[in-house]
Order: sequence, then C-alpha cells, then structure tokens
Amino acid sequence: MKNLCQNFDVRAKIPLKLGKPTWEVLFPRRLWFPTWTCEEKKLKTKCGEREGWIESAGKSAFGFGVSAALLCSVFGHSPAALAESLTVAFPVSRAPEVNAVQRTLVEAWGLIRETFVDPTFNHQDWDLKLQQTMVEMFPLNSADAAYTKIRGMLSTLGDPFTRIISPKEYQGFRIGSDGNLQGVGLFINVEPRTGHLIVLSCIDGSPAARAGIHQGDELIEINGERLDGIDSETAAQRLRGNAGTTVTVKVKDSGRGSYIREVKLPRELIKLSPISSAIIPHRSPDGHLTKTGYVKLSAFSQTAAEDMRNAIQELENQGVHSYILDLRNNPGGLVKAGLDVAQMWLDGDETLVNTIDRDGNMLPINMVNGHAITHDPLVVIVNEGSASASEILAGALHDNGRAILVGRKTFGKGKIQSVTELHDGSALFVTVAKYLSPALHDIDQVGITPDVQCTTEMLNSTKEISSSTKDKASVSSLEADSCIMVAEHALDMEESKGTAS
Repeated sequence: MKNLCQNFDVRAKIPLKLGKPTWEVLFPRRLWFPTWTCEEKKLKTKCGEREGWIESAGKSAFGFGVSAALLCSVFGHSPAALAESLTVAFPVSRAPEVNAVQRTLVEAWGLIRETFVDPTFNHQDWDLKLQQTMVEMFPLNSADAAYTKIRGMLSTLGDPFTRIISPKEYQGFRIGSDGNLQGVGLFINVEPRTGHLIVLSCIDGSPAARAGIHQGDELIEINGERLDGIDSETAAQRLRGNAGTTVTVKVKDSGRGSYIREVKLPRELIKLSPISSAIIPHRSPDGHLTKTGYVKLSAFSQTAAEDMRNAIQELENQGVHSYILDLRNNPGGLVKAGLDVAQMWLDGDETLVNTIDRDGNMLPINMVNGHAITHDPLVVIVNEGSASASEILAGALHDNGRAILVGRKTFGKGKIQSVTELHDGSALFVTVAKYLSPALHDIDQVGITPDVQCTTEMLNSTKEISSSTKDKASVSSLEADSCIMVAEHALDMEESKGTAS
C-alpha cells in the first residue's frame, strides 16, 4: 500500500577531512499533503560503471562522486515549499546489507516526521534521533541488527502501534487481510498499558481453539523464545508456517491467575471468512414468532463490506424482522471497511467518526446521501476483544441512534494507522490520527461501555426469559448464547416502545 510519499533527497558525499562516506539528507521543514500519490520509487546511482544504492567499500576520497535520489511526485505541493529545508549528514555503513537498511531508516524517519500523530515525537528531537540511530548502525554487520535499531528508535515514540515489519512479515499481514493464511488461528495484540501480548480471539475450530486457548490469555513464549518487547506482527509471523508443521507456545491462562502451560499446536490452512450469518427464530412477548437475522463479523478485511452487504440482502430476502450484529472478539482491520459497513445501516449525511490530526484539528467523516439497506431494529454485541475498526463501527451505529449496544466494554484503541510499503518490501505502520465517536466520546484506552451489559444478573434473568419463551427442543447454539439472549431481550424492549433502534 504505497499511499504516502515523503519529499526528500538523499545525497552521499565523501568529505576530505573525514575520509569516509556520509549521507546528507535534504528535507522540508514541514509539509502537509491532504492528497498524495507516489510513482514507483526509483533509485539512481553513479559510481563509474557500477550501480547500487551507494558505493561504500573503502574507495578513495578523491576517486568517486556518489549521488542517490528518491524520486517521488506529490499532489498539492509547490516548489517554494521545498525551499525551506534542513541538511543532516551521517555516516554510511560499509556493510552492503546494513547500507540498505539505512535507506529504509531514512524512508521510515521521513514518513514519521511528516505524519506521526504527536508532532513533539514524544518530546524528543526526531531529527537528532535519526543521526543517533545512523551512528549506531555504522559498526553493525547484519540487516537484522540494523532493523533492531530501527525498532528501538520507533519505540521511543511511546506508541506501540507505530512499528516496522519485515518484508516476510508484511506478506503475512497482507495474506491475513486478504482472507487466508497458514497458522494456528490466533488473533493477538499488544496491551498498551503492560506491553504484554494478549489473545484477542481464536478462530472457531482452529488449532488454538481446540487446544483451549481463550480470549484474554497472555502469550509468553513461542518455540522457547520469550516475547518480551515483541510486537504483535512479529509474534504472529512466528506462529504462522506451512500447514503440517507445529509450533510450541507458552500461555498464561487468564482464568487461572499465574498458571502457565505449554501447548504444541499444529499449523493448518486457516480460512478467514469475515462473515457468518444465520436466522434465529424468536417468539416475542406477545406470542408472535419472528425472525432475527444474526450476522457475525470477525475482522475488517478487504472483503468485509461486500460480504456484509450480501449477508444483509440475503437475510432481507428471507423476511427477517430485526438484526443482531456480533462484533465480539473482532480486533479490527481496515478502517475503510468499518466505515463502509456503517453506511449500510444509516441514512442521510450522518457523522461516522471524528478524526483529530497531529495539530489538534478535528475533522468529521460524514456519509453523503446515505441509504440504509434495512431500517429493521438493530442490536450490536461487543466485548473486550472488540477493537479499533470494531469500535468505530459500534460508535457510529450507537451515537447516531441506530443500534443498542450489548455486551462488555470494548478494548479501547482510538488510533488510526497508515500502512506504507517501503522500498525493500517491509512496511511501516504509523499512527496518523486519533478518533472520537460521533458524539465526541474518547475511545483510546477507554473503550465503549454498552447500553446493556452481559452481567451475571442479566444473564440469569435472560435465561429465565428464554426458558419461558422458547421451545427447549429447538434451542440452537446461537440461541443458547447468553449475550444473544440479552440482545433478543433488548430488541423486545425496543419493539415494545414502538420505535426502531
């Protein structure tokens, strides 16, 4: 997803006094591009008859002139904007593989410099941070060690969601977004307050689910390697692998205090269909038998919106009278998919979410002449595993008066990331904005509290209601789900008011 482009020049020079190559970076003081595009990034070098990123293997200070440039085209900037600039010089590694990672560092640093949500960069001099990291890279001999330096630099931003992943890890990320992968069926994320890797959910029927790993468990080790300081994408990559192989994990059980167990999991082909749907027969308090359309959305992949539209239309054709949208343990995904799904339930020009940029400017994202597929009553079920795009969708439907929220308080990730593929196939995730719900409720590290919680008392009450209104012989696994019972009760209460949610 090459969706961002930083205007900067990278030049290499060999100063006579130092006698060793350095890079000189020329970049604008501050640019903001509301609309941008990038051509395929091209690199040109001139070193006699040799080509490469940079000539660094001990050439004479008088023998070669070396130059390199990243070529980008950006909409919305003027040549004058590039006039005010700053030049920084730093040493070039003589190890070719480290040299290449230095280029990646310049790309990542430039993108963060122009787009990161905190313009103070966690109250540090971000330009100086580049120079320091380049100096630390200079004596290294491996790309892995150099990437570790980039990750260390990013960690100083104080934002666990701004991170870099390797080309192999990025391919795994894209496969997951596209809908298929080979692995164990775990969704994991870093808990911002502790830095621990927490299980958000297990895919039904997956190796992880069969092994009894549950939402809320903490991942401690993978194949004997501790996960301290490891981000979620790196951990997920270690869990993935060819079907038929195995991976051993240590897990701290969320329900048993400090109990840690070791589990050997087979890797399998995991189908990541984001949508499942069903019709739940429901007898209203006045005795009428109705149909409730149940839709579970497990992730916001590239196909989520289209699959959701097809599911709603099919349920409409079957004559449902109300809907339950289940977002439990949905860790998020593509924000655009969340906004597209929200528009299927809303009319007019409603605000879907409010974003706040690095300068504190708030920008509402509104529908334009929206037309809902259905106006039937709607309940959305959430829990502590509902994060990011799930919270955007839940907030949009709730704050616009379209849905009742049932369940437990959501995860609380109120940040939006851009994902940029860098020249070497790696990817940089940058937090570029914060978001508030349409009613201006803060979500980040707070979460969304449902209208009706699935408390023990409510569940017991609902089970009594259910036993008196359902034929026990026809109770399915969905109908026996306590939170779905609470949702059905909420739909009954809304219908008794004579209003649509």
